[in-house]
Amino acid sequence: MQPFTTVTGIAVPLDRADVDTDQIIPKQFLKRIERTGFGEFLFFDWRKENDFPLNRPEYQGAEILIAERNFGCGSSREHAPWALEDFGFRAVIAPSLADIFRTNCTKIGLLPVILPEDQVRALIEQTTAVPGAGVTVSLENNEVIAPDGQRFAFSIESDVRERLLNGWDDISLTMAQDDLISSYESSRERQGPVTTAFA
Repeated sequence: MQPFTTVTGIAVPLDRADVDTDQIIPKQFLKRIERTGFGEFLFFDWRKENDFPLNRPEYQGAEILIAERNFGCGSSREHAPWALEDFGFRAVIAPSLADIFRTNCTKIGLLPVILPEDQVRALIEQTTAVPGAGVTVSLENNEVIAPDGQRFAFSIESDVRERLLNGWDDISLTMAQDDLISSYESSRERQGPVTTAFA
């Protein structure tokens, strides 16, 4: 998993609330067994709209998505953050995020940032007024820097922050305990199963 420290990049405003995971990655694309390849189908139905932000050249290469409240609601499919990450996003900013979606983001290194509605509104308005405007998301400083220079502080659980800063996924955390796991397993080694013969 790629560590997340500070990302400065183009931010895409998605001025919609209650965006569910079926809109993020529709069900017909969930047949892959890999975690990659979902990015091309991100917001598949909405991409048919000519004015959809991701269709505009000014937002190409965006790394930060700014959305309205309750982003990632609906079914708990982990493919939704996979699609966002595969498309190139490193952070999602919203006033609220669905709990399971938020947790799934942190498992793959996609930073979920929750800010008050007025601050999210300011970011949406600024990145809409100046398409392609840059936003900085710093996990090191726990802040978002808007295009106009305003700084918005955010909080995140300390253990999640440490994992993201270091790029530690669940496998990395498990492997860090390899000595303890090996010691435990060796202490419980035993002979094969004992069977009783019946006359």
